[in-house]
Amino acid sequence: MLLAVLADGPVHGYGAVERIRERSGGALDFPSGTIYPALKRLERRGLIEGEWEATGRSKRVYRLTDAGTRALADERAEWATTSSIITSVLGAARG
Repeated sequence: MLLAVLADGPVHGYGAVERIRERSGGALDFPSGTIYPALKRLERRGLIEGEWEATGRSKRVYRLTDAGTRALADERAEWATTSSIITSVLGAARG
């Protein structure tokens, strides 16, 4: 989900939380503190990069790398396959 919201453009951690909340219609509302460890893991894997922005209050702004864009495409394809399989199983009526 973080890669997907970063595909919309660079954002700081709290902004990522807000994007997820908005996209989910409020159904997903993560405490901001839970997002930062995930952002750090993605950064260590080279999928995103962050840099400090000093406009008023310092904040770290994250953006997708090329590797992150490719990983997001892979995740979307995998999710499409998985969700299709689950829909087939749940939607199958046995009589």
